[in-house]
Amino acid sequence: MSTFDADVIVAGAGLAGATFALAAASGGLDVIVVDPAPFSTQLDASFDGRASAIAWACFRQWQALGMGEDLAKVAQPIQRILVTDGKRPGAASGPGHAVFLRFDAEEITDRSDGEPMGWMVENRQSRAALSRALERSTVELRTPVGLTELESDAFGATVTLSDGSRLRAPLVVGAEGRASRVREASSIGVVAWPYPRSGVVATVKLERPHEGVAHEVFLPDGALAILPLTDQRASLVWTEPHDRAKALKAASLEAFTAHLSRRFGEFLGEVEVLEPRFVYPLSLLLADSLIGPRVALVGDAGHGIHPLAGQGLNLGLKDAAALAETLVDARRLGEDIGSPSVLARYQGWRRFDNVTMALMMEAFDRTFATDNPLIRAVRDSGMATVNAIPAARRFFMAEAGGAVGDLPRLLKGEAL
Repeated sequence: MSTFDADVIVAGAGLAGATFALAAASGGLDVIVVDPAPFSTQLDASFDGRASAIAWACFRQWQALGMGEDLAKVAQPIQRILVTDGKRPGAASGPGHAVFLRFDAEEITDRSDGEPMGWMVENRQSRAALSRALERSTVELRTPVGLTELESDAFGATVTLSDGSRLRAPLVVGAEGRASRVREASSIGVVAWPYPRSGVVATVKLERPHEGVAHEVFLPDGALAILPLTDQRASLVWTEPHDRAKALKAASLEAFTAHLSRRFGEFLGEVEVLEPRFVYPLSLLLADSLIGPRVALVGDAGHGIHPLAGQGLNLGLKDAAALAETLVDARRLGEDIGSPSVLARYQGWRRFDNVTMALMMEAFDRTFATDNPLIRAVRDSGMATVNAIPAARRFFMAEAGGAVGDLPRLLKGEAL
């Protein structure tokens, strides 16, 4: 018989990996997490400049895992989303176009229990809350140690770590992002391609109140998003061709602020750029499968999508909830949690949602990042139609909130 060091070994202590580890441990599984980056490094402000829109169902999961008190201090409710179609930089500063989408949290209170449409949380704050929750849990965290080799057999999987040590478990979870070593070692192929643009990210201080409103303006070169944060700040994300994005990162603060002001507009008053600024190349990645021999993938290890609608992290958090529930329920039934039959249940639960969302974001990017008058006319007509039908708006809001389909218990705020 095999001797196991844990029930599950998780490679990657990022947002999706740490959430899965907490969820699995909350259901009674023994979990070891390894990551080549010291956790203290991941909490530094310069490690990740992004903020994420957390769907209300995914936020419930974090609350159910004991992070509610920490997040309450740093999470900004999203009360409204305004989507407009612009033709020039600074389009957000005007009174708006006749064609736009408006989503209000008040329209779906019956499905969201009165919660906002979502929550904006800076990634470093989410990591900090996860770090504190991990310290209170039974999860064993090993950093800075990465996974270098993976071998599987009929009874379990053995991993070799960068410090030379070896661990064995019935299941290994790959959560190391798009360059997943677990996925590579398991010979799981991918479909992937880069986009011709990068996302420029900056945090700004606003002169006027944002009132919890998220703005997204579609311009020919890409989308401009102004996302509300706590303390009268906003996360600014706009996409530019790679050469422009690199120039913006290298520009002086004065030049960057001037360009930002032209693109941002004046509808929220003057803005103060809070350094540092970041540039992230955009790409799409879909793994051929979310499972392999004694392996499961969560988050960007299995799917990396265009950030257009801010759903990438939410997909990973849904993966974490679904995989944890699948494994915990299987263990309670006396099943081998790394067996093909158990892992197939996880794949069946999450594969369709992940692929569908990736293809939707791909279609949206191709439709909106264009100056073709015919495509713009068809697109604007579709936006106007959705905006005019309350049921359609409510469906899209529920989908964005993670409340559509067969939800794992944690996404309902229930314990495993």
